[in-house]
Amino acid sequence: MGCIARLGCLCVLAILVVVGWFTRDRWLPAQYRAKPAVAARPVDWEPVSNAGAQRVDAALARLSRPQGPVYQSLSGSDAASYVIRELAAQLPPSADSVKALVSAGHIALRANVKLSDVGSAATFGPLLARVLRDRERVQLMGTLQLVHPGLAEFKIEDLKVHEMSLPHAMIPTLIKRFDRSPRPGGWGAGSPLDDDALPLPLPRSIADIRVANGKITLYKNMN
Repeated sequence: MGCIARLGCLCVLAILVVVGWFTRDRWLPAQYRAKPAVAARPVDWEPVSNAGAQRVDAALARLSRPQGPVYQSLSGSDAASYVIRELAAQLPPSADSVKALVSAGHIALRANVKLSDVGSAATFGPLLARVLRDRERVQLMGTLQLVHPGLAEFKIEDLKVHEMSLPHAMIPTLIKRFDRSPRPGGWGAGSPLDDDALPLPLPRSIADIRVANGKITLYKNMN
C-alpha cells in the first residue's frame, strides 16, 4: 500500500506541475515570465534621393576630420543614394525609378531600364527575349567592399531582368556593354577590381565598410 500511496502522490505532483506551467502567467513574477517574441521589422525598398547622398557627404566629411568620429552608420537608402550618384556614369543612362534595399549584408538596387542600353534581345537568350519589353525592371544585388584606400567596389552577385536571374557568367559581359567610363586598372587579371564589379571612388580616410542590419557603417583610417 505504501508504494501505491507514493505513486499516487507522484501523479498528483506531476499534475500540479503541469497545471502550474500552463498558468505561470498568473502567478509567476513578471521578471521571470517568458517575453513574447518581437517580430522583425520588414525590410522594404526605399527610393534614392539627392538629400540621402548629401547626408553621406556630410558623414564622410566628419570622418575626414582629425578629431572626428571613428565611424559613421548610414541608412540603407542614404548609402544607396550616394552609390547611385557616384556610379551614375557607369549605369545605363535610361535608368529611372531607382530604389534600394539593404539586408543580410547585401545591397540591392533596382531600376526601370531601357534594355537597348544593356544589350540586344539576343543578349538574354531566346526564351527570355520573347517576354522582354522595351523597358524592364533590372535588379542588381551584391556587396560593397573596400579594394584599397580611395577605391571600393560594388561586386554584383546577382542580376535580374524581368524577375529572372541571369547566369553569373553574363554579368561581366553586360557591365562592359553599358559601362563606358574609365575603369581603374582596366579589365582582366591586372585590375584591382573584379570583372563582375563596378568601381566606387571613396575618400582615402575610409578604412573599412560593413553592411549589417539594414545599415552601412564606414570606419575611419586611423593610420
